[in-house]
Amino acid sequence: MRTATQNLVWVSVKRWLPGLIISIVALWLVVRNVTLQNFGDALALVSPASLVLVIALYLISLGLRALCWQILLQRKAPYPRVLFVLSEGYLLNNLLPLRVGELGRAALLGRDKGLGLFRVLSTIVVERAYDLAIAASLVLSTIPLVLNMDSSRALAIGILSLVILGLFGLYWMARYRDRVQALATKLGARSAFITKWILPKLGSVLDGFGVLTRPEYFALSLGLMLLSWGSIILEEFIILRSLVPQAPLWWVGFVMSAAALGAAVPSAPAALGVFEGFTVGALSLLGVSPDKGLAFAILAHLVSFTFSNIMGIIGLIREGESISSLYQRLFAKKATTT
Repeated sequence: MRTATQNLVWVSVKRWLPGLIISIVALWLVVRNVTLQNFGDALALVSPASLVLVIALYLISLGLRALCWQILLQRKAPYPRVLFVLSEGYLLNNLLPLRVGELGRAALLGRDKGLGLFRVLSTIVVERAYDLAIAASLVLSTIPLVLNMDSSRALAIGILSLVILGLFGLYWMARYRDRVQALATKLGARSAFITKWILPKLGSVLDGFGVLTRPEYFALSLGLMLLSWGSIILEEFIILRSLVPQAPLWWVGFVMSAAALGAAVPSAPAALGVFEGFTVGALSLLGVSPDKGLAFAILAHLVSFTFSNIMGIIGLIREGESISSLYQRLFAKKATTT
């Protein structure tokens, strides 16, 4: 009979293996077209001064995203706490499979008084809806400049429409919470699952969506998210212009939308390999060589990976937590039942 530890290891392997295989294949497809000498020459084109500015812009973007999340939380947590918990979530995403960082940061911040796991999770849903809307907008604005693909544009319009409808649905649920709770109670009379699992958490979830009913919070949070994306666009534009001096700004928008698409594909933690593959592929469509494309992808990925991890480690130290303890807390119970 397996011990609990053996079960946890086996469940972990099953989660990691498919994404790891996809990442390895993606890396091979990219690296096979790259010459080491040309790749090194491309990296040398990015000056130390440019790297300093790139790092500063990344940290500004991270700070703006944390401020956006604090507004979505309706300022019920202090900004330094939100910033470090956000970074801890990125650290978990960088090191563990299945984007468990989202659940991890909800669990960490949900311990604070006046919040709770499900209330925090609902604000993360809104944050991700913002990301999807912005990414879809980038696709809509750049795809026509790259390819004559009506299907791609239709897909982006569909995604954006669904996100807008989704946000409206969340707004409606928060605005008419009494009706939603009454309906859930009525359905709960027919379903033990709803009574046990949905009704006790519904109030907290609706509290998290409540930010959408406050125009000043909604406008401010969305504006901060746009500024955060703008900082990342400038960061990656600096890298790209160092490698390809004639590159226009809209190239970065196209590449970022491609990378966002790649992040949705199962992969190793931190979207390793898949991010590089989609980024190099997008740049190849723009006429950029694989050597420079890979240099761009690695530099952009390395900056976010390194500095989100540094901030996350600082956050864990402040919390008195460890990665292993968080992982076991999130998955040990599930593993013992499989």
